[in-house]
Amino acid sequence: MSPDVSLAEHANAFAAHHDGWEDAARAYAHFSEPLFIAGVLLLAAAGLVLRRRGLVAASVLAVAAAGLGVALAGLLSRVVDRPRPFVAHPAIHAFLAHAPDPGFPSDHATAAFAIAAVLLARLGRRALPVLAAAAILAVSRVLVGVHYPADVLAGALLGTAAALGCVAAAGRVPGLGPLQS
Repeated sequence: MSPDVSLAEHANAFAAHHDGWEDAARAYAHFSEPLFIAGVLLLAAAGLVLRRRGLVAASVLAVAAAGLGVALAGLLSRVVDRPRPFVAHPAIHAFLAHAPDPGFPSDHATAAFAIAAVLLARLGRRALPVLAAAAILAVSRVLVGVHYPADVLAGALLGTAAALGCVAAAGRVPGLGPLQS
């Protein structure tokens, strides 16, 4: 058995035997997507209200990076066609209703890490809670049985790469360049 499958089985068994962890992981895995969207929208709104173009630019770049990352993840998912843990391994239970589509790389981890990486690049340490939220999202997706650890790790790397690409490209666009405080 590969270390990836073994880790997925152990994480899922932990969740199965610790109802509080399973409940929290399931809730966060379910609600994290709207939370990230709301966070980016709130950042843009704060930028508009406070007249801080840098905050608006950071939110635009975060959305662009997440979109690019998820598009690339969709292509990669079709090529790799790796079944999700709950599909391929009867010992792994999906604690979250999910389609049995391919799971590598994780779209959720890709988008969350793309957003976190852009905000870290543009806002610095103030964005560390977003990075922590992305990491918790990745762990929760493994605990609830819808991803292997490699799925979320690949998503984190792909999202970060998309973010770095968007930030680098934005440096060449007037109004989206480096953050002006």
